[in-house]
Amino acid sequence: MGRTLNEQYIEKRCTAEQAAAVIQSGDVVFMGEFAQGVEAFDAALALRAGQLREVVLITTTRAKPLKCVEADPTRTAFIWNDWHFSGLGRKYGEKGLASYIPLCYHQGPQSVELYEAPDVVVVQVTPMDAKGFFNFSTSCSMTPSYCRKARRIIVEVNTQAPRCLGGLDESIHISKVDRVVEGPNNPLIQLPAAQGSDADRRIAEHVMALLEDGSTIQLGIGALPNIVGEMIAQSDLKDLGVHTEMLADSYVDMYEAGRITGRRKAIDRGKMVYTFALGSQKLYDFLDNNPVTAIFPASYTNDPAVIGRNPKVVAINNAIEIDLFTQVASESAGPRQISGTGGQLDFIMGAYKSEGGKGLICINSTYRKKDGSIGSRIVPTLSAGTIVTCPRSVVHYVVTEYGCAQMKAKSTWQRAEALINIAHPDFREQLIQDAQALGVWRQSNKRV
Repeated sequence: MGRTLNEQYIEKRCTAEQAAAVIQSGDVVFMGEFAQGVEAFDAALALRAGQLREVVLITTTRAKPLKCVEADPTRTAFIWNDWHFSGLGRKYGEKGLASYIPLCYHQGPQSVELYEAPDVVVVQVTPMDAKGFFNFSTSCSMTPSYCRKARRIIVEVNTQAPRCLGGLDESIHISKVDRVVEGPNNPLIQLPAAQGSDADRRIAEHVMALLEDGSTIQLGIGALPNIVGEMIAQSDLKDLGVHTEMLADSYVDMYEAGRITGRRKAIDRGKMVYTFALGSQKLYDFLDNNPVTAIFPASYTNDPAVIGRNPKVVAINNAIEIDLFTQVASESAGPRQISGTGGQLDFIMGAYKSEGGKGLICINSTYRKKDGSIGSRIVPTLSAGTIVTCPRSVVHYVVTEYGCAQMKAKSTWQRAEALINIAHPDFREQLIQDAQALGVWRQSNKRV
C-alpha cells in the first residue's frame, strides 16, 4: 500500500539548514521569482558561505535582499545571475555582485529547458492542498521549467502566499518534491504605488484616446501604468480584457469598477491572464482562489503569436530613451543595466499581430540631470553603450506628453519628423539640426 500524502509530507519535511546542506560547490541553484523569493533557505545557505565555492544562484527579479550575497561580498562562494533587475538587482550589479541574463521573456522557459542544468530548485509555495499539490502562488513565469530540469526540488512553504489558479503549470505535486521547508510565513513583499508626474498624466490622457471598448490591455510597471489604470477605472470603457505579463493593483481597481469583463477576448474569455503578480495585499487577497484570474508560464502569456490572437490589444510600456532612428532603450542608461528587456519586445510585437492592436512606447520628453538642468529623452542617437530594447523595425506608436506618433510604414525622415513633433518644444530646433547632420531630415521640411 502506498504512502499517504501526509506521510510523504512528513518524510520530506526538514529544516532550512538541512535543506541548505545539500548544496555543493559548483551547483546551480534556482531560488524563485518576484514576490516568491525563498527566505529561510536563503538565510541557512548564507551561513555556509565559508564552506562553498562558485555556487550559481539564479532568480527572476529578486525583491528582497539575498542574504547569500550579503554574506559573500567577494563573490567567491555565490555568483548571482538575475533574469530581470529590480532596484535591488541594479544596486548589487553596480557593486559587481549580480549579473543580468538577457532574454526575450517568452523564450525564457524554452531557454531553461534547452540550455540550463539546475542542480537544485528552491521555490516558495502555498501549503499543500488535499490532493497533494503545492501552488506556485504569484510567480509562474519560469519556475515550472526549472522544476522540470532540476535534479532536486525543495519547496519552502509560506502560509501567507495566495493560491493562484491556472492557467497552466501553476502547481507541483508532493511526489515530485525532494524536501519541504516550512518557512517564516512572512507576508509577501508590498510594492508601493509609484507616484506619477504631470507629464505622466498627460501621456496617460493620450493613451486613453487610443483605447476602445473591448480592448485587451497590458500595462507595464511604474507610475504611468498606474495612472492609466486609475483613468480606466474612472472611465466609461466597457468589456476590457486582460492579457498581461504582470498583474498589479490597478487591475483590481479596474475590475471592481466594472471595466474588465473579458467578454470580447478571442482566447481565455473572461479570464485575466498573467504570469506574475506584484503589488499590495489588496492584489494578493484578490488573487487567492479567484477563478477570474489565470496564471500561465511566460511561454504562453508573452508569446507574440498568443498575444495577437486577442483583438484590440493595447500594450503600454515605458522607455528611458529613444533616438531619431526610433531605436528604443528601456533597460539601460549607457552600459549601466537598470532593469531588463522583460516582456516589452514580446508585447510590442504581439500587439501588432492583434486585429486593431497598438503597441505603445510611452516616454516623458525630458528628465532632470544631476546638475539640475533638463535633458531630452528624445536624442539624435542613443548614448554610447546603451542597449536597444526595441529595434526600430518593431516600433509602432511612441507617446509623450506632447502627443502620439505612429511609426509603421514611415521612412527614416518621416519618423524623425514625427518624433521631433512630440519632443519637448525647447529641444525641437536642436533636434532638427541633429537630424540634418544625420541625414534623416528633408531640407524641404517645414520647421516644427
